Amino acid sequence: MPLAIISLGILLLFFLIIVFRLNAFIAFIVVSLSVGIAQGMELNSVVTSIEEGVGNTIGFLIIILALGAMLGKQVANSGAAQKITEKLIEICGVKNTQWAVMITGFIVGITMFYSVGFVILVPLVFNIAIITRLPLLYIGLPMLAALSVTHGYLPPHPAPSALTIMFEADMGKTLLYGLAVAIPAILISGPVLTHFIKKVDAKPLKEFLATKQFKKEELPSLSNSLLTALFPVLLIGGSTIILEFISEQNNLYSFIKFIGNPVIALLIAVLVSIYSLGLSRGEKMKDIMQSFAKSISGITMILLIIAGAGALKQILIDSGVSNYIGGLLSESTLSPLLLGWLIATILRVSIGSATVAGLTTAGIVLPLVQSGGVHPELMVLAIGSGSLMLSHVNDGGFWLFKEYFNLSIKDTLATWTVMETSIGISGLLGVLILNYII
Repeated sequence: MPLAIISLGILLLFFLIIVFRLNAFIAFIVVSLSVGIAQGMELNSVVTSIEEGVGNTIGFLIIILALGAMLGKQVANSGAAQKITEKLIEICGVKNTQWAVMITGFIVGITMFYSVGFVILVPLVFNIAIITRLPLLYIGLPMLAALSVTHGYLPPHPAPSALTIMFEADMGKTLLYGLAVAIPAILISGPVLTHFIKKVDAKPLKEFLATKQFKKEELPSLSNSLLTALFPVLLIGGSTIILEFISEQNNLYSFIKFIGNPVIALLIAVLVSIYSLGLSRGEKMKDIMQSFAKSISGITMILLIIAGAGALKQILIDSGVSNYIGGLLSESTLSPLLLGWLIATILRVSIGSATVAGLTTAGIVLPLVQSGGVHPELMVLAIGSGSLMLSHVNDGGFWLFKEYFNLSIKDTLATWTVMETSIGISGLLGVLILNYII
């Protein structure tokens, strides 16, 4: 009976979002109520579980996402993203432009939300393609692969961060393992894949070329741009590595762990960016703060969707559905990591949103993680890989790519969908290999 209830609940979630076009947050709350009541929970207990799930999920995450949005905005507004791109092309030369743009997408994508990175970097790709006379998709797909991978695999992006919290995984290890899996996935789904995809003549709409371009003298230095954009990664990743080699009794242990905490690392990075990419270059504090305020408005709905997914997760736990499904899955001969990836893939194809697919899967496979039979950090990456699979017409990213690159639906399926699927499969293989190593 619990399996039937959760299956109907997920079908209801699909129906509300896809057919009725209901806001995902509202849909999650409705489904959470429905599953809880159907499981026989006392009415007020259902409400309490929803409140607890929302609070536990976004209590820590809201700080991560808010600070990440601020840092991303500062990197964009200062021209740091443009500087990184232009300098890499200058260093690599026109022949290696594809690699330069891909590296830029990876660097910028680590601290910037996908949609923001897309809107900022794609116009640069258009201009680069015009200047170098290289095929647009030859340059664009590797960059988008890098953005997509960072969005699906790496904290501080919404889904990976939320999954890390739900599974009580180590944020630093998740980031390091994620980088190990992400780099091969980007190479396979970017430069390698472009040699096998049939030639598609993409011509961007003219209005998408009319974006702000900084003059050379207005741009920050390359070292400033790189260090500021990567500062949280350096702090989180560096502290995780150092802590592996010193004991807890060491006087430096607590301090290193403190600055490696994602909240502290991002806070320090934001404060550094205010000076390095703002005040030191003549920008007024008032303007920087107004920019930060605008950046926060862009993550409001993301937070609500994550909160709704947290509510459903808590209902699945408190009603006993999660333990029941965990018991069934534990009897499967499939790897828990493969199961997580498969469930996320099915949800992704059905519902479109990578974030919703990942967070919904987390509630279902949580008992497997809690049983200790799998590394929680690797489960985050497995689900992240599955949540990127087979993007098609029910995914906002599909249409964003189609419209910006002015493609037909057929050509979008042949390029964007193939690229996203390649990322999902490459990620799974990387996770399975890493599972044998660690």
